[in-house]
Amino acid sequence: MEYVSLWLQQTFDLSAQSATKVIISGITVLALYIIRTIVIRVVIPRIEDVYTRYRFRKLSGYLIFLIGALVLGRVWFRGFQSLATFLGLVSAGIAIALKDPLANLAGWLFIVWRKPLEVGDRIQIGRNAGDVIDIRVFQFTLMEIGNWVDADQSTGRVIHIPNGKVFTEAIANYSKGFKYIWNEIPVLITFESDWKKAREILLDIGTRHAASMGEVAERRLREAARKFMIFYRKLTPTVYLRVEDCGVLLTVRYLCEPRKRRGTEQAIWEDILLAFSEHDDIDFAYPTTRFYDNRTEGKSGSMRPEGPGAPPGKP
Repeated sequence: MEYVSLWLQQTFDLSAQSATKVIISGITVLALYIIRTIVIRVVIPRIEDVYTRYRFRKLSGYLIFLIGALVLGRVWFRGFQSLATFLGLVSAGIAIALKDPLANLAGWLFIVWRKPLEVGDRIQIGRNAGDVIDIRVFQFTLMEIGNWVDADQSTGRVIHIPNGKVFTEAIANYSKGFKYIWNEIPVLITFESDWKKAREILLDIGTRHAASMGEVAERRLREAARKFMIFYRKLTPTVYLRVEDCGVLLTVRYLCEPRKRRGTEQAIWEDILLAFSEHDDIDFAYPTTRFYDNRTEGKSGSMRPEGPGAPPGKP
């Protein structure tokens, strides 16, 4: 110890006190590095659950960093009368020079405290949407969904978002609270189709696909209602009807899990195509050009008689 201190004094022209601080700092950093390495290579691999392993890895890193900061601060800033004095000397400069990093740090503290998002959640913040795969002191990371990819599936891109965005951007969390989303599938049929039968078919298909989550959804709704003002009178699928230019629009509305939106939509469409193919009185509608003759196609009361003596009127 004395030999290392003497070497530092002669080589770097340090005082005896400064050399001692350098040695203690080096020993502290080395010890914490060894502890961190043991935790990563020995303790963490023994944890089987992926989520628990991730949380333990992040927590151990923050704890070691905090211990190192406290030890080194005590070594190097012992001359200050108190921590408040030290903070008072540097806070003004830090607030100006490190405005964005401090905002990100405050955002991290807000995320840890209020938990508007956690690893594994599917969120949308601003125009970016994805699954949260990492949360750090200054930023969190998303595996992007959507964008040029249809439906809510991954694009393969990783997006790093500053933590300070939680204060300036709206956050939509698919996984918090109710944990289900409403999805709608519009089905357009012709005016000549039997829309009542089509509506019954669609309702039956929607109910069949949503039957497995009825009780689970109700239980989670009750749990969410304890924290949020969430109230639904009906959780079962329904079919809404509206008349469009090209036909009758039947919209199937049903609950699904956020990550299964595209899969359930595909399964429902397959059943719709198979069911409609078995009925000759139900046809899909699409934009077409049609010529209408009221004398042959109109209702009997509105048909204008033919012949030279027929009264004038609109065809």
